[in-house]
Formats: sequence, C-alpha cells, structure tokens
Amino acid sequence: MIHWRAGTVIDVGRSSPGAQECSVQPDGETDTRWSALALTDLVGAPRPGDRVLLNVSALRKGLGTGGQALIVARPDALPSDPPADAPGHIMKARYTPLQTMVCALEEQESPFHEALRTDPKVVAGDLDGTPVIVAELHSALPAILAGIRAERPDTRVAYVMTDSGALPMAYSRTVAGLVEGGWLDLTVSAEQSFGGQYEAITVHSALLAACWVLDAEIIVVAQGPGNAGSSTAWGYSGLSSGEALNAVHTLRGRAIAALRVSGADPRARHRGLSHHADTALGRVVLGSADVVIADLPGDFGALVRDQAQALVAEATGNLRLIEVPSAGLREALAASPVPLGTMGRGVEIDDAPFVTAAAAGRYAAGLL
Repeated sequence: MIHWRAGTVIDVGRSSPGAQECSVQPDGETDTRWSALALTDLVGAPRPGDRVLLNVSALRKGLGTGGQALIVARPDALPSDPPADAPGHIMKARYTPLQTMVCALEEQESPFHEALRTDPKVVAGDLDGTPVIVAELHSALPAILAGIRAERPDTRVAYVMTDSGALPMAYSRTVAGLVEGGWLDLTVSAEQSFGGQYEAITVHSALLAACWVLDAEIIVVAQGPGNAGSSTAWGYSGLSSGEALNAVHTLRGRAIAALRVSGADPRARHRGLSHHADTALGRVVLGSADVVIADLPGDFGALVRDQAQALVAEATGNLRLIEVPSAGLREALAASPVPLGTMGRGVEIDDAPFVTAAAAGRYAAGLL
C-alpha cells in the first residue's frame, strides 16, 4: 500500500552525501509544506520549482524514523543514465521500481574480485579472530566508535549495514557525520542495502572483504535507521543481530554483542536489558559470542548485571559475559561528531544505552 502525491519543490535544505532534504508544496494544498527527502544517487538533486512525485505513506502514518515524504522521481528533470560500460550488475532493492545497480565487491567486474576469489583466508571463510561488534540498533554505532577511540584512537574501523532497517545508507545522517568527522574509516552496504563506500551481496562476504581486502581492524555490524517492531518476541527487525553474530561465529571471528540497555524507556520490556536480547541473543545465536556490559552504578547497574547473567546462563549458544570499566567513556561520548540519541532520548536523559555500547567498543579495541 502506497500513498502517492505530486507537488513542487519550494526550497532545499540540509544535504549530506547521497541525500538532499527539501520542502515540497503538494498539489492543491497551497498552505501545506512537507519535509521531503531525495536520494540524489537515484533521482538527482532537486531544485526549487521542480515537479516531483512523492511517496507519502510514512508521512501519513506519522512515523518517527522515515516519517518524511520521499521523492520518487522528478519527471521533468530525470538524472542522466550512467555510462553504458560502467562496471557492476548487482541489483539492490531488487525488483522494486527504484532498484539500483551497483558494483559489488565480489562480482567479476570489481577490482576486488580476484582477491575475494583466491585469497586463502577468504576462500576458507576465516576472519582469524577479528573483533566484530554487532548491535541491534543503528543508534549504537557512534557510541561503539567512541569506546574504540577511548582505548585505541587510530583503529581502522568498518561499518557493515544490514538490510533489516533502512536500505539506503544515504538515509543515515549518523554515518555521514561519522565519516566526515574521521571516526569511521569505511562503510559496506550488504544484502539489499546500498549506498556504502563498498557494496556486498551478503553479510558474510562483507565481513571477509572488510577484514582481508579493506584492512579493517574492527568491524561493526548493525541495521540502518528505522528499527521495526511489533511488541512481539519474534517480530522485530533487530532480530537480524542474532543472525549477524552467527555469521561472525561461522567465519571464525570474535563475535561481540553490544547490548540494548535503557534506564529511561517507559516500556517495562525495554527497561534494563531489552527483552529482545532473550530472542536475538538467547535463542537465535547458536555459536559463541561475548556479551558486554559496563559497570553501571547503583541498583540499575545491578539489575542489568543480573539480567545479563540470566541471559548467558539460559542461552542456546555459548555466550560469555564480559564486564568492562566505564571510566572515561562518558567523556569519550561527549566528543562524538554526531548527536547521540536513541528512541527519542539523548545521553542527558538516558546515558545507559551509550555507555553500554561504548563498553563493547572498548572491549573490542582491547583485543587487538
């Protein structure tokens, strides 16, 4: 089900690589202005006066992440076709009207194809113990990087974005700001997601390429913005974090789980350790993984510790509980080049999610 509208661009606003925000007046509504987003690699850069076709489904539903109008096309100003001999034949967002063709790291036209086809470690599927931090929420990414930098500032870090949240990496202001700020060295969009500095067909090949071809020392895996949930145990997009941890185990990496924790979420199921950990970590993870908590203070810290201990004791896989000192992590978080926020709350309201994610980063860096 899609809500379609047509309109005219009134002005343009903030831009980041691959994305342009603008204000659109919908046809027949002279007093209405909608915030709209154009993915410029797909539809080009809008200009005032451009006629646009809009998908307004999320806007009509009043969603949080993704609650803008999305520009589907500029019918009178179509972008130029890429060169006929441009490399790449892998489609992302396949069989949708805006499927986009990329040159994936693995494919024959890629300069990395031969290395991925012949490197003994890649062929064997062996990450050789490389630390891979997996988070449920996209908002954990800058905090994880803060923790890495607090321990080992010059670490080369890759971010692998899965396709269980936003598909276009350009949608993430966080990634754009982390790259611009020098906190993130390289990005790979895996599976159906697209728009990273590099593209991969699977999470497994993204991890192997990041390690052996792109020289990442630590890899962070998380979905893009827009976690989808349903208040049920199995119906949420962050479940993919468990599958990503399985991929790390399969490839003989060091799997590290960055826990989703909150001291301020009004929903009891997400207070302390989120109930999602029972499913994604307790049931989906079948191999081994390190589960990191920070030494949070007081009764809340004791609650998280007790919940994490119960999770590890009852898990199907081989989970190991790791407690990491939090000293200095709040100062590291304060240096982030992008705003810190999760579920509408900033670090000043609820610092537990960010300190916990940073602890996972500190632990990973300490393994190098």
